[in-house]
Amino acid sequence: MSELISGKVISKKINDKLRKEVKELKLNGIEPCLAVILVGEDPASEVYVRNKKRTCEEIGIRSIGHDFPASTSQKDLEELVKTLNNDNTVHGILCQFPLPKDLDENKIILTISPEKDVDGLHPLNAGLIAMGNPKFISCTPFGVLQMLKQSGINTSGKNTVVLGRSNLVGRPIATLLSSKGWDATVTVCHSRTSNLSEVTSQADILIAAIGIPEFVNTEMVKQGAVVIDVGINRKNDPSKLKGSKLVGDVAFEEVKFKTSYITPVPGGVGPMTIAMLMANTVNAARWQNGLDGLDL
Repeated sequence: MSELISGKVISKKINDKLRKEVKELKLNGIEPCLAVILVGEDPASEVYVRNKKRTCEEIGIRSIGHDFPASTSQKDLEELVKTLNNDNTVHGILCQFPLPKDLDENKIILTISPEKDVDGLHPLNAGLIAMGNPKFISCTPFGVLQMLKQSGINTSGKNTVVLGRSNLVGRPIATLLSSKGWDATVTVCHSRTSNLSEVTSQADILIAAIGIPEFVNTEMVKQGAVVIDVGINRKNDPSKLKGSKLVGDVAFEEVKFKTSYITPVPGGVGPMTIAMLMANTVNAARWQNGLDGLDL
């Protein structure tokens, strides 16, 4: 039986450290502040934003909510971001995606100041990752790194396969793990990869971020591998009150018997993503006040 990497446990440890740091910053006249923008009434986005605001409150970070109807114009949204960029009391800006279809997410990402880009999506921050000198790391890849680090998993020289090539998760995590200090040998797989199972079954570390419910089965996993499941999908399940349940990209119940370490869904990468948003916000406050970032 494999060992479970609990995002709930690790995120609590990180949040406890951040809570102490925020208290210390406030004693020195610095109050970390996160501005959260929500456009439209997407139920999943509303839940994510509510969880982020609640975690801010628990840690002591001030959060400012800006909720807008789906009819909001691109110009109005960009003007709000520019106003927040110029507000010295706001250290981090997060715009919850996806936006309504008539709005351009890329333009919003470009409008957010790289110094307040706590989601780590601005091209400047992505470029710093590519150069091996990361500042803001997008929250989910940052969370995956912390799960590996806090679990004592050695990545140096390990054959690592990243299943998925999105700019949000796949690309940054592959780049980060291949950089100095992590030193993994990384292969990125995607929908056009030939003989996919042959590639994934050679991985010492397999990171699944493909967005397909329970896609990774036991044949795709090497005996004793570390499996990190980034996926969060809803699957029909008549036995549940809501008629569905949350599952990852990995068929957890069959794969867990073959792994040395594995993350659950829910309770794995999800809590880590929010914890790393909090860490990025605290670091933003530190950097904007001439202090070094925290070493988690």
